[in-house]
Amino acid sequence: MRLCAGRWTVTGSGWSMPAEQLPADVEVFDTTLRDGSQAEGLSLTVADKLRVAEQLDRLGVHYIEGGWPGANPKDREFFERAQAGELALGSARLVAFGSTRKAGGRAETDPVMADLVSAGTGHVCLVAKASPWHITETLRTTRAEALDMVSDSVTYLRAHGRSVLVDAEHFFDGYVEDPSFAREFLAVVAEVGAVPVLCDTNGGMLPHQVARVVAEARSLVQGRLGVHFHNDAGCAVANTVVAVLEGADHVQGCINGYGERTGNADLTAVIANLTLKLGVGTVEPGRLPLLTPVARHIAEIVNQAPDPHQPFVGVSAFAHKAGIHTSAIARAPKAYSHVDPESVGNTTRFVLSEMSGRSTVSLKAEQMGLQLSDQEAAYVVERLKDLEHAGYHFEVADGSLELLMRSATGWKQSFFRLESHRVVTDMREDGSFLTEARIKLHVGDERIMEVAEGNGPVNALDAALRKALGRFHPELARVHLTDFKVRVLETASGTAAVTRVLIDSTDGERTWTTIGVSENIIEASWEALSDSIVFGLLQAGATEHGSGGRGSGGRGRGGHRA
Repeated sequence: MRLCAGRWTVTGSGWSMPAEQLPADVEVFDTTLRDGSQAEGLSLTVADKLRVAEQLDRLGVHYIEGGWPGANPKDREFFERAQAGELALGSARLVAFGSTRKAGGRAETDPVMADLVSAGTGHVCLVAKASPWHITETLRTTRAEALDMVSDSVTYLRAHGRSVLVDAEHFFDGYVEDPSFAREFLAVVAEVGAVPVLCDTNGGMLPHQVARVVAEARSLVQGRLGVHFHNDAGCAVANTVVAVLEGADHVQGCINGYGERTGNADLTAVIANLTLKLGVGTVEPGRLPLLTPVARHIAEIVNQAPDPHQPFVGVSAFAHKAGIHTSAIARAPKAYSHVDPESVGNTTRFVLSEMSGRSTVSLKAEQMGLQLSDQEAAYVVERLKDLEHAGYHFEVADGSLELLMRSATGWKQSFFRLESHRVVTDMREDGSFLTEARIKLHVGDERIMEVAEGNGPVNALDAALRKALGRFHPELARVHLTDFKVRVLETASGTAAVTRVLIDSTDGERTWTTIGVSENIIEASWEALSDSIVFGLLQAGATEHGSGGRGSGGRGRGGHRA
């Protein structure tokens, strides 16, 4: 079948368009260290910026915008340390950012120009007003002077051996306002030998508007043509892709879509869409599977929780929950995935819940390296239904889920057997609080009692449990709790409501989550805590003692109350 719609053609193999409409490759320009760091709640140290740059270079982006060298001490130090050899980039090129010279001045005496040259980068990105309204109302100068500011600044930097890109600020809004000035702006940039980057600074453009403007700009610009989109209308990635379809061959954005207001175009999605969907070269093909690990590594560096639903690289991007989907995927892995997860460094996940069937459970077990019989899988399905009805949420508690599935095979952990625990909190005369936990348990045939203090009941219980098990399992020293979340499930019951506790833990290589649910927050916390320790010991390959206890040292994964 062949169906034509404009420049697009639909054939039996999918969508295609004439090759001359698409660039063979695009330059990828990341501005996380400058534009991305303007995101609310995101603050980077110089050490953070160096580490992020290393990760971006590892991914293979072509340009890394490091910041504005004269704007603040932090960016000045970043470029100084980069020049001193603390940033050893492989293929990426470091870029210094700044504005054109001031209105009424000259480039050779402008302090911003001097800072850009002293930054020592081979490439500079200048921001310049491309909207007549902004020129007269915010810059408070004339159109002629604004164009001369661009020409003078670029000429000066090129005379100092710099390659220059010009971020045409508010270009799309300016084009709508006065197309003739937009053409004049592009002509000036081309005349002085810079690369124009069309910016949707307010982030309000829609794809059909972008297509019209970029198509005309492409007809006027002979060399590279760049685009830079913000996401205020939720279209930054789509606008970037549309711009490339119209001939743009330089794309700017931020890893994970960081940036002020609603962020910049998410380069992870831009790179994946251009390469996998359109066949346009971005990063080297061998580096595409680094998208997910780099995106998550950078999220850790900047201390921003990764969005689990982020396209391509989120932990839920290829997660399947409904039984009908997982049954189909078992037969045909591509049935519900628009791309191969491994192509971007991600994985298919089968999420278990009360909606799951035996096929979903069996697939999840195989991913964990477990083999369940049909009867055991059926048992897990029924337990999931009962437990999730009681408030458990196993799709976010992978550690507890694996323990539940192991219990279906008859396994019971025997690292320890709990006899009792007790937690006491004292308020002192000075208003401070001290929490003490006492724990009694058995390791093999030995009975152990330990006491520990903490800044809260969970911390004290964790300390007491580690003291009790430490001499038997030194590998516990590598297991750390990283997060503790509490949610009240039945607010109508007030302080007697059922509470759900989630604990995140890591051994430095793997992270897992365990869960506990109870009307008693201490009981729920102990359940999640003990599961966390048991799972950590399993991952470390610890040797179990004796013939088993009750599940996970509490009620046990096979004995939760429904």
